[in-house]
Amino acid sequence: METKTHINTILGSKDYLEFLRGKSATFLLSLSTTKTLEIPGITQAGIPGLIHLTPTLDSEFLCSGEVRCLENLAETPKGVPTPALITRAVHLLKPFRNLEIMDLGMSQKPNLEYFKVHDFQINPSQAINRGAGIDAMKIFQQGVEFGKSYECDSDYIILAESVPAGTTTAYATALALGYDCAGKFSSSFKNSPDDVKEQTVKDALNNIKTKDDLFERIGEVSDNMLIFNAGFVLGNSSTSKKLILAGGTQMAAVLLLANSIVNYMGGKLDSSNIALCTTKWVHEDTDSDIKSLLEMLDFSINAYSANFDFTKSNHPALKLYDEGEAKEGVGAGGALCYGLINGLNEEDIIKQVEAFLG
Repeated sequence: METKTHINTILGSKDYLEFLRGKSATFLLSLSTTKTLEIPGITQAGIPGLIHLTPTLDSEFLCSGEVRCLENLAETPKGVPTPALITRAVHLLKPFRNLEIMDLGMSQKPNLEYFKVHDFQINPSQAINRGAGIDAMKIFQQGVEFGKSYECDSDYIILAESVPAGTTTAYATALALGYDCAGKFSSSFKNSPDDVKEQTVKDALNNIKTKDDLFERIGEVSDNMLIFNAGFVLGNSSTSKKLILAGGTQMAAVLLLANSIVNYMGGKLDSSNIALCTTKWVHEDTDSDIKSLLEMLDFSINAYSANFDFTKSNHPALKLYDEGEAKEGVGAGGALCYGLINGLNEEDIIKQVEAFLG
């Protein structure tokens, strides 16, 4: 009888994850809002009309098991519940040592006590089709400093995100940096709204002036999470702490941005302590190509996907994940990889996720 492989290696060696087996992790959730989410049809990552609250609700549910700013969990119009359910399920079954929040410009702060919320006094960014208006150099430097100085008492860090419309800003960012990445970024939709996304990105790129330097270009087309976390990656690389970027093509864009900044500044990045973990739904998505994005980096990277799906679930809302809706978010892929290397099995995770839905 063939044994199911729990983790798929996208790039690099499986040894990186094997080395982390049994070790403790701090889960850092980075949250920001871009008004790009207000463009009709651009995203379905949340409740229609309240998508700006998705990062707030995700962080409340992940930390406390309940949403406090609204009565209901964020779900798409088709009824796909937030991937925060997956991350929360793993945390209940095999708790992270710490859960911490990074406020990188949320429209509303989460209602949480006791949990550490790192507040960087960053405002939500504007819609990229009109110019995001981000002071990219400042936010990047904040990320670098935090990455250098962050005191982590766990063996490694899992860095996750929740940014509605974030795949669009990630795509625009990679194009603005000169990467040949058309058709390689995923979407929260099963059928990506390509016309809306392409027009938004085209309008965003038109805001860039020929004389703009790298940071001025990024300031027009990116989002706070991408810029800050690119800084965090570079800052953390000066320490010995291992870092997992938990996410799909948005986290690939963080690495592409870090790559470009290193080249722009004439430096070099030691990537031996960095890996990316995502979901099977992103890895196998025929409408995007995360492996190809990661192969554009000038440094080598270890990348993995959790071989987890909802085949064994009877819940119709969860079946939508297997049909290509949602795919990733709130560190689901990283949380699953963490859980699977630490003894959790697929059935137990599914059972816990189903329990949230009643």
